[in-house]
Amino acid sequence: MKDYYRENHEKYFERTFNIDPSSFLSPIAAELAPGAFILDVGCGSGRDLLWLKTLGFKVMGFERSPELAELARKNAECDVLEGDFTSYDFSSIRADAVILIGTLVHIPHADFLTVLRNIAAGLKYKGLMLITAKEGTGAAEGADGRIFYLFRNEELEIILTLLGFRIHDFSRDLSKTGTGETWLRYLLQKE
Repeated sequence: MKDYYRENHEKYFERTFNIDPSSFLSPIAAELAPGAFILDVGCGSGRDLLWLKTLGFKVMGFERSPELAELARKNAECDVLEGDFTSYDFSSIRADAVILIGTLVHIPHADFLTVLRNIAAGLKYKGLMLITAKEGTGAAEGADGRIFYLFRNEELEIILTLLGFRIHDFSRDLSKTGTGETWLRYLLQKE
């Protein structure tokens, strides 16, 4: 796959930044104390960082695309680490919560458990994690050449349980971009 997010960062920003994230972020925001530290892995151009920061949370982003990371710094006025979340060592971060909004959709099924375990190492004990994934089976190629790995709820529940998470809240929602796709949203607590 070509580096879509580096080559199309402006187009991605225009398509996603103005989406109101309250419907998928409110469940985690309601569970956290004021000033809690939230790490947004795959933060894109900073939409969710800005929304959470406005509510009084301490936020930090993590982004692979330097162009999107720079947009996130500018839009949310916060620290954004740059790196590859599939190999980065998150164990020293100790966040109260980690959000992965659409972040894991390009991770092949065979690597999903390992990548998620690595990211979860950045959570404090009893920390919260918010994950969204596209519903379906197998993989699908978008018109722009991106490969999306799809999951059924039953598959993800098994993986999440293996990782020691308790599912605190779950929903199935239509895409905010109008594509008709269904997204699975999980609010998890690290046990």
